[in-house]
Amino acid sequence: MAYADLNAPTVEARLAAVRALGEDAIKQGVEQTEEVNNHVHSIYSFSPYSPTMIAVKAAEAGLRTVGIMDHDSVSGAAEFLEAAKVVNMAGTVGCEIRVNMDDTIMQGRKTNNPDEPNITYIAFHGIPADKIDEVKKFLAPIHEARIRRDRKEVERLNRVLEERGAPTLDFDQDVMPISKADEGGSITERHILYALSLKLIEQCGKGQALVDFVENQMGIALKGSLKDVLLQEYNPHYAYDLLGAFKSQLVPEFFLQSSYEECITVYRAVEFANSIGAIPAYAYLGDVSESPTGDKKAEKFEDEFLDDLIPELSMIGFQAITYMPPRNTREQLARLQKLCKEHGLMEISGVDINSSRQSFNCPILLEPEFAHLADAAWALIAHEKLAAQDPKLALFNSENPMGSLSIDDRIAKYADIGKRMDHSQPEKAIELI
Repeated sequence: MAYADLNAPTVEARLAAVRALGEDAIKQGVEQTEEVNNHVHSIYSFSPYSPTMIAVKAAEAGLRTVGIMDHDSVSGAAEFLEAAKVVNMAGTVGCEIRVNMDDTIMQGRKTNNPDEPNITYIAFHGIPADKIDEVKKFLAPIHEARIRRDRKEVERLNRVLEERGAPTLDFDQDVMPISKADEGGSITERHILYALSLKLIEQCGKGQALVDFVENQMGIALKGSLKDVLLQEYNPHYAYDLLGAFKSQLVPEFFLQSSYEECITVYRAVEFANSIGAIPAYAYLGDVSESPTGDKKAEKFEDEFLDDLIPELSMIGFQAITYMPPRNTREQLARLQKLCKEHGLMEISGVDINSSRQSFNCPILLEPEFAHLADAAWALIAHEKLAAQDPKLALFNSENPMGSLSIDDRIAKYADIGKRMDHSQPEKAIELI
């Protein structure tokens, strides 16, 4: 078995590869950090990494915990958890969905979704392993509705491509094969643009000819470093870089608004998450003036009404806020943290990874003001493993024996269990209660 087999076509081959490599070989010479990341996408949404590869890459980066987080899918969850056990990595399962905000104070407003007012990204964190199949059934109609919209978006994009003399896409021949849709994975706009990138590379090759075609034939401006990397024929991230060039300029031309079949009501989504012992979390984005990561244009999101939003989220039944520290200013995060404390909401961190260019490391999480996010990740790990053994041990279960403790004290207790667990045998966590 070779390292490349960690991304083999089948689950069985990928798990065989990680077992053949083993924990010692994967972690040899790795300096362990205190970093955590609960938001890594796999091939079951959009990513260069299989669920098995996520566990290995996290171990190689020295992370202590890592979480899989796919759009509208938990189809990679079982594989991920098995691979995490093999490499003795603390692993947690989540999924990301979009909901409509009807009958809330956010109705009709732009929250954390740049493309669709009234449609909001939320996450189910800490999904207990015995509830994964239940989540799959819950997500099935959402998945089907999204695929229907994807097909229409490709038809719309093809009209744009035809007008510009560019090659068009066949949804079943070009887009489906680069996804895991037939295994319950989602298809996003990134898949569509990645398929287009591959088609253009096949037609033009890499380098000057492709750059000329994109700029002169398609009328898409390539500026600065982006143009530089696309002129490099041996750039290993070439298709991802080309996708990035298309994302801001082409998506508005073919994007279609989501239906309420795809984006169910926030009340139903949160109720379901709580009913299975998962932790429903609102994904904070925050206004952008000067983006710390340079990946977003100046735009207003939730900050103007954050003081009203946070208590509303608590009332709806959210148990947590999830956010990405590198994407916001220190002032934004200090305000958010204060509001979370006031309303008893858990803080969960995760840095969205879906490209081969991104590092699994995020050193900002080692800074003192974010130390509590590491404890939250450990608590999330313990919550997930304990709830799979006894639903009453879910962190926010109304019958939790530690329910009388403050949220901070409960997180501290669970974090201690998470750190003491044998992550190659997570089912034994209950013995530490």
